[in-house]
Amino acid sequence: MKTVRCTTAQAVVRYLCNQFTTIDGARAPLFPGVFAIFGHGNVTCLSEALEAVQDVLPTWRGQNEQSMALAAIGFAKATRRRQIMVAAASIGPGALNMVTAAGVAHANRLPALLLAGDTFANRRPDPVLQQLEHFSNPTVTANDAFKAVTRYWDRITHPEQVISSLPQAIAAMLDPADCGPAFLALPQDVQELAADYPAAFFEPTVHAVPRPRPDRARLAEAVELLKNAKRPLLIAGGGVRYSLAEAEVAHFAERRGIPLAETVAGKGSVAHDHPAHVGPVGILGSTSANELAAEADVILAVGTRLQDFTTGSWTAFAADAQFVSVNAARWDAVKHRALAVVGDARETVGELDAALDGWTAEPGWMDRGRRAFAGWNTLLDGLQKPTNAPVPTYAQVVGVVNAKAGERDLLITAAGGLPGEVMKNWRVKTPNTFDCEFGFSCMGYEISAGWGAAMADPTRTPVVMVGDGTYLMMNSDVYSSVLSGHKMILVVCDNGGYAVINRLQNAKGVPSFNNLIRDCRVKEPFAVDFAKHAESMGALTRRAESLAELGETLDWAKTTDRTTVITIVSDAFAWSPGDAWWDVGVPEVSAREDVAAAHEAQRQGRAKQRVGI
Repeated sequence: MKTVRCTTAQAVVRYLCNQFTTIDGARAPLFPGVFAIFGHGNVTCLSEALEAVQDVLPTWRGQNEQSMALAAIGFAKATRRRQIMVAAASIGPGALNMVTAAGVAHANRLPALLLAGDTFANRRPDPVLQQLEHFSNPTVTANDAFKAVTRYWDRITHPEQVISSLPQAIAAMLDPADCGPAFLALPQDVQELAADYPAAFFEPTVHAVPRPRPDRARLAEAVELLKNAKRPLLIAGGGVRYSLAEAEVAHFAERRGIPLAETVAGKGSVAHDHPAHVGPVGILGSTSANELAAEADVILAVGTRLQDFTTGSWTAFAADAQFVSVNAARWDAVKHRALAVVGDARETVGELDAALDGWTAEPGWMDRGRRAFAGWNTLLDGLQKPTNAPVPTYAQVVGVVNAKAGERDLLITAAGGLPGEVMKNWRVKTPNTFDCEFGFSCMGYEISAGWGAAMADPTRTPVVMVGDGTYLMMNSDVYSSVLSGHKMILVVCDNGGYAVINRLQNAKGVPSFNNLIRDCRVKEPFAVDFAKHAESMGALTRRAESLAELGETLDWAKTTDRTTVITIVSDAFAWSPGDAWWDVGVPEVSAREDVAAAHEAQRQGRAKQRVGI
C-alpha cells in the first residue's frame, strides 16, 4: 500500500484540499478557504500546514473568532450549502468565541467546519495556558462546549483517527437532514505527530448533496389531502432554497393554483411579484399571507421547521387545519401532527406535481390571495412614502434601499428591528437575493456574513442593514472586508439603542429600561459617529441626513471600490404593523397594572394556540 508520511495537521489540510463539489456543472473546491486566528494551540502546526498550501486553500485572517465563523456561515448561505468554509481558532477563549457562531449554523441548518486547538493529549505539561480543569473529569476541556451546538463533534487523540473522522464530518455537513456545523478538537501534541497515511485517503473526491425521495405511501396520502382541499396554502421555507427547488416550487404553486407564502428563511424563494406569491407569513408577516393562513384547510409546508415566528406561536392557523410537511429532516417533518413526507424538496414537489395529474385548487382561492396581496402592497406603498417627519422610519429607509438595490444585490440582516421591517417592506427582485438570519437571530451576524457573501460571489454586492446596537456589538469585519478587497454596502440605522426590544418591553407593561441609551445607567447619552468609526477602519463613508440624500448616497456607494458605510438616524418608535400573536413570558404577579393586564392578554392568546406534540 502506498503511503504518505505527514503530521496530523498536515493530513487534515491535505485532505481538505482534495475535496470537491459540483456547481453549475463545473468542479469547484468543497472547501474554498479558511478563516483563521492563530494562537498557541494552532500556530505552530496547523498554520505550518496551511501556509504550505495557501495558493490552493487560501487562509483569511480574522479579527474575532466569532465573526470569522459567522463569515463562514454567510458564505455557506450565499452558496446555498454547496461549499463549506473552515474557521480555525486556538484553544481556550479563541475556541469558545466560536460557540455562538456554531449555534447560528446549528439553528439554521448550515455547514461550517470548525477547527480548534486543544490541550495536550499526553497531559505532561498540564495545566497549560488557557486550560480549563474539571476536577472529576480530566478529559473535559473548553471544546466540550461545542457538543451542544454542532452536528458532528470529535476530538482527535491519535493521528489515524482523521481517516475515519473527516469523511464523517463532511457527510454530516452535506446531509440535507443533518446539515449543520462540524467540529474537530486538535490537541497540540497530536497535531505535531506524524503517521504513514494511505495515499488513497488523499485522492481527489467529488461530493454531491443527496436527494432522498419520499415514501410512496406518504406521497399518495399527501396527494389525497391536497385534492380534497378547498383552501390549500403553500409555505416555502429555507429548505426550498437549499434544495435548489425555487423554480419547481414556484411553478408548482402557480400551476396548481395554490397561494405561496414564505418564512423568514424562505423569503427570496420567489420574486415579490410572482403570480402565486402572497407575502411572508407569521409574526413578521403580511396581512395577506396571515389572512390566508387563518382560513387554509391544508397547509403544504415545504422545507420549513415551522418556527414560532412562522406560526404565530401556533395561533396563525385554524385549529382543524391539516399540515403536510415536506422536509429532508424527519425531526422537522413530524412536528405538530403533520403528515410527514420525508424527502428532498425539489424531488418531492416534482413527484407531488406529477401525481396531482391536472388537479388545481378552486380558482376563487388564488384570486382571493391576489386581492389580499394587492392590498398589502398598497399598505407598503403608504408606509414607505416620504413624509415631512424630521426622522425617517425603518420602513421608509428600507424602501429607499430596496429601490436602489440592483436586481442581484444580496440584502443581509439578522437582529433587532430590521428583520420585521425587511420581511414586510423588502420586495425581492430576483430569487436568492435575501438573507435574514432569524433561526438564531444573532446580533453581529450581518457584517461578518456580508464579508463571507462577498467572498462567495464577487459578481454581486451584499447590501447589509444593521442597527446601531448591532454595529457596536460586531463591526470588525468592516476592516476585514477592506483588507481583503471584498466590498459590501453597509447601511447603519441609528435609533439610539435596542429600540425593538424597548418596544416589546413597553408592550408588556414594563417602562423603558436599559435598552435605549437614554434609558440606561450612563453619565450622559451621546450618539456615536459611525461614519468616522468605519472610516478609521478603511471604509468609505457618508452620513445621510434625509431620505433623498440616502438615495443619492446609495447611488454613490455603487461606484466605490471598497466597503462603503452609510449612516442615517431613524425613528425608534415607528414600526410597520403586524397582525400575528407571539407567545412570550409575562410576569404572572406584578405591582404594575400594565404588566398584569399584559399577562392576562397573554393568557387569552395562549388559549388560541394549536396544541402540538
